[in-house]
Amino acid sequence: MQKEKVVFLFILMFFFNGCDLFNARTPERPEQPRSNYEVAVSPEILLQNFTNSLSEKNVQNYLNCFSDSSFSGKEFQFIPSAGSSSLYPVLLEGWSKKNEEQYFNNLISHIAKDLPITFTKNNENSSFSGDNSIVYTASYFLVVPHNDEISKNFEGELQFNLIRDSRQVWTIYLWRDIKSTQNASWSELKGFYSPN
Repeated sequence: MQKEKVVFLFILMFFFNGCDLFNARTPERPEQPRSNYEVAVSPEILLQNFTNSLSEKNVQNYLNCFSDSSFSGKEFQFIPSAGSSSLYPVLLEGWSKKNEEQYFNNLISHIAKDLPITFTKNNENSSFSGDNSIVYTASYFLVVPHNDEISKNFEGELQFNLIRDSRQVWTIYLWRDIKSTQNASWSELKGFYSPN
């Protein structure tokens, strides 16, 4: 009887050693690359998060840049560039954060995974507004590597109204797009990729 117990324990030890049950396995690579997102405790971090979310094509980080009325008391609003709404009437239908999500998801589905959206800004300026918000303006140049029948280059000026919400996080509650050249504006990109 004692001999059978020893043999059983020996077989059991051999089984556990043979199947690598207690050995560490090689970690799997994540499907999504690591994000550069940081909690936007300053306007500078917010603007960097916005740029990174475009480059990384990260929908959640992109949406986190926009105001949540439950924390800020302000609904996100987008005001399109002049003339773009005649091409894309959806831009005048009360563009919201949900519209941003739909447009951005649709946009990135038309871009190869390994190709980033490139967002460059110049002539940056910011000033405090009377309601403790910040008005940030810049000229922008956007390169979108899609394969659709619309420009890949978008250019204009943007105005972001930024507010610090009840969590002490800075977000964009108003985005005004301004067409300043003959190139297509960001509004036209949004209109083209809007699912409506």
